[in-house]
Formats: sequence, C-alpha cells, structure tokens
Amino acid sequence: MTNMRAILSTAYLGPVQQYAKMLQYGEILLETQENFQKQTYRNRCIIAAANGPLALSIPIVKPDTLKCLTQDIRISDHGNWRKLHWHALVSAYRMSPFFEYYEEDFAPFYEKKYEFLIDYNESLRETICRLMDFEPQIIRTTAYTPVAEHDFRESISPKHQTDDPEFRPQPYYQVFQEKFGFLPNLSIADLLFNMGPESILVLQKSIAG
Repeated sequence: MTNMRAILSTAYLGPVQQYAKMLQYGEILLETQENFQKQTYRNRCIIAAANGPLALSIPIVKPDTLKCLTQDIRISDHGNWRKLHWHALVSAYRMSPFFEYYEEDFAPFYEKKYEFLIDYNESLRETICRLMDFEPQIIRTTAYTPVAEHDFRESISPKHQTDDPEFRPQPYYQVFQEKFGFLPNLSIADLLFNMGPESILVLQKSIAG
C-alpha cells in the first residue's frame, strides 16, 4: 500500500480494478459532488452469467434538473430490480465455491430499501471489504475535486477499458471459464464468490509495478 491518495467514483459491486485501487492507495477520496453519469459503474456491475457477461443496472429516480450530484441520486423501485439482480447473482454463482458462505451477507442488500445510491453502494462496499479482511480509508468529498494525479473517476468504466499501467488483471477460477475463457475485471462479486479468502491475494497480484 502506498501513502498516496487516489480519487474514485462510487460503484455498485465495483470491478476488480476498483478494489485493487482501494488496496493499493493509503487513502481514497470518494467523489460525491460530481454530476451523476449514466451507463457507468456508479449504478451498474458486470457479472459472468451462463450466457456470458451480464450487466446489472440499478434504476435511479430521474432528477428534476438536467444535472444532479451523485450524492443526491435516489434509487428507484421500478422493475422489481432487487429480485431480478438477486436471481441473476444466484443463477450465476450458486455453483461457485464460496457463494454459500457469503449468501447471507449479500441477501439483505436485495431485501432492504435504501433511499440514496451512494449509501447503498458504500454499505455493500464495506461488507465486501470486511469479507476480504481489509479496511481502506475512505473519505467522502464535500466539494468537487478537480482532475488530479491518481484520478480514476473516468478511467474505471464499463464503456472503455483504458490502459492502466498500475493494474494487471490476474486470472482466477471462474464458473464458466471453460465456456468463455477468463473474463477480466468483472464485478468484485465474481472474484469473491469464486475465490473466497484468496480474493485479496488476487487483488495484490493485480497491482502492477
């Protein structure tokens, strides 16, 4: 772990890359004051399902204005998404080595209603870090942070996988790897359900340099 600070956006069951940053940097600024961006990991994750990569998106309440701060984004109940997401996770990972060990930790997040997306994401993130036995120092921003060094708000994105010399995805066992080969940088849930206590070792090996 370095003593440097990195900037991250909130993420729903964020990708392996996101958690590697939390492990790598001594302090994480969690951006809450940016204008919310759609089609990002802020409310979306990608898992490995039986038919290949599957994106799960949390519906949000449409803001009254064109721009809305991330901290003010509310979760919508539209489409019974909690039941659908939980069913997708169970279907994808019930045969994984560690799903049964963590099922009771994850299930409440698909039963309890949270008002704000960032609170939901952070509660999930705290649970995941606890299960992996590491505790990153997270500081929520109170003002928008200008572009800075070690700024991953845009580069960690499902829309474009930008070159990150600090991140080298390490292959690990995946349920459907014989069908699709290794799928890198999926949701941290994929790593946790497949590798359990060894997840943190995969994260450590994914930090390049």
